[in-house]
Amino acid sequence: VADAVETHEFLQAAAYSDGLVAGVVGWVDLTADAATALDELLAGESGARLVGVRHPTPAEPDPDWLARPDVSRGLRDLADRGLVFDLLVTARELPAALVAVDAVDDLSFVVDHGAKPPIAAGEFEPWRELLREVGERPHVTCKVSGLVTEANWASWTPAALQPYVDTLLEIFGPTRLMWGSDWPVCTVAASYADVLASARSCLSSLSAHESHEVFAGTACRVYGLPVGPGLPDGRSKLPR
Repeated sequence: VADAVETHEFLQAAAYSDGLVAGVVGWVDLTADAATALDELLAGESGARLVGVRHPTPAEPDPDWLARPDVSRGLRDLADRGLVFDLLVTARELPAALVAVDAVDDLSFVVDHGAKPPIAAGEFEPWRELLREVGERPHVTCKVSGLVTEANWASWTPAALQPYVDTLLEIFGPTRLMWGSDWPVCTVAASYADVLASARSCLSSLSAHESHEVFAGTACRVYGLPVGPGLPDGRSKLPR
């Protein structure tokens, strides 16, 4: 949701979460005065919990929204503050995402939901080749998340997700992949427990170290999450 008020609410919730909310990916208008908006958020209560920003680009009428100069200026403001930009995109927006990624090559980008592959249709192109090109950039990582909602909600199985997870592994490798539940959106198709179990199943071929990277390490590195007891890199909770 493109909502600045919601970002403030999330940061306020983080302030009173006793560490449960390790980081917030919020929203600011990248086409306006993003620098001022970001500085206000960072200076506010629990502003240190702001780790990144995302924008729902599939909702934009212009598929090239990410390639606009005013958006690039906003992305530059993110990079200057050490924040991350989550690429909420589909195959339609991936060409513009590539322009954005190349324009601000010192900004960490995270592709949300594997760029929403067409699982229900059983198709791969042009999603796979477009994502492969974006994935060649070392400052881009990807979330293994949101896949059940791109499959048939009523009849999906881990086997249906497997070839798409394999594609993400091939493109990014475990050190540039991070698992996410997409909760509560996932509940239209599966419970949190089912989403986690399906990911464990699809990633069962990974070594213990590689699995740790996908389920904790990558997210902690990319978002600069705080450390604590529980996992080898200190995170005690799986990323959402």
